[in-house]
Amino acid sequence: MQPEAGLVVMARWPGSGRCKRRLAKDMAEHLGLSASAERSARLQRQLCNHTLNVVRREQNRGKISPVLAISGLGPRAAHRWGCQQGIHRVRLQGQGGLGTLLKKQLLQEQHWIRPTLVIGTDLPDLSHNDLRDALTRLKRCDLVLGPADDGGYWLIGFSRRLMRHPEHWPLIGIPWGEATVCKRTLEAAHGSGCSTALLQHRCDIDHLQDLKPWLG
Repeated sequence: MQPEAGLVVMARWPGSGRCKRRLAKDMAEHLGLSASAERSARLQRQLCNHTLNVVRREQNRGKISPVLAISGLGPRAAHRWGCQQGIHRVRLQGQGGLGTLLKKQLLQEQHWIRPTLVIGTDLPDLSHNDLRDALTRLKRCDLVLGPADDGGYWLIGFSRRLMRHPEHWPLIGIPWGEATVCKRTLEAAHGSGCSTALLQHRCDIDHLQDLKPWLG
């Protein structure tokens, strides 16, 4: 039996100086920490491990078929890392802005014709219930977003129906990196006639201030 949904995990290789550059810069400027690149890379590894632990749990239940979309590594190293993490569908993210990268990954999942989620690896409190909740909502609507406190989103999910119609995917004309990403994505979805649902607001980890809830 095929899993009921696909899941794309967008992950950057947690190498020193190759990930969490904004966090490393904050650590150096505001805390005067030496080896800030190494510290931020260590945090990225912890976040990746947590995310993939959650993903493997759902994979083992037979509910999702995950793919690890990696940046920062070549094809062989990426495949090796994915296998070490227990995820055997591995591919590179490729080049381009976030909207382009998301579309590339979703197009490669399109032939399955099933609901598909996309997540990153920056959410310390991600749980298997988040994935299950998103899939439940996709039975009743076209698009699900997990809003982030910075105005972006930590999850985006496409229904089976929406996966068939990439011309309606709300990925074009979005001001990536700005505080209106989630709002503009919802507007684009509604403009295409798509029904939407929102999950809980969460804080993902990009800057030093994002760590405050986890340091107390």
